[in-house]
Amino acid sequence: MTANRRWPTEGHHVPPATSRRAELWLTGVGAVLAVVFLGGFSVVVNRIDQTTYLEVVRPVLLGEADHLTAAEAFEAGRTLGAWFGFTLLLVLALAAVAVLSLRRRPWRRRSGWWLLAAGLVCLVGSQLIAYPIAFFFFLGAGLTAVRPVRDGSPS
Repeated sequence: MTANRRWPTEGHHVPPATSRRAELWLTGVGAVLAVVFLGGFSVVVNRIDQTTYLEVVRPVLLGEADHLTAAEAFEAGRTLGAWFGFTLLLVLALAAVAVLSLRRRPWRRRSGWWLLAAGLVCLVGSQLIAYPIAFFFFLGAGLTAVRPVRDGSPS
């Protein structure tokens, strides 16, 4: 009964013990920044009334290119907020899958693909605005692909 049933020594390779602490931290930082910025924008814009939107948000978003009517600008702002909210949900789902994959099987490089997908969704879903946030996911994906997996030996 003392034999390891999960990883038998005959015919199976015991996976190396490795730490993906840097990738987990980068994913966590990216997810927190996405919640703060994408989620914050989504919540604020979708809960604001039209007069406050026209006085505060419209000049910042549109600037001098103000060719929309008040109702069209308000609807465009709410649509952008909803789009950022949907993007946030996708980014968090992909980041959660990547974290689970990094914790469960850190020696596999499949987690890097999940992080790359989270970064791409963050980048495209924010219409290239959240590239600093997507950078954390891209950096985590790159580290997953490049960092060697050690078998626990010091050499």
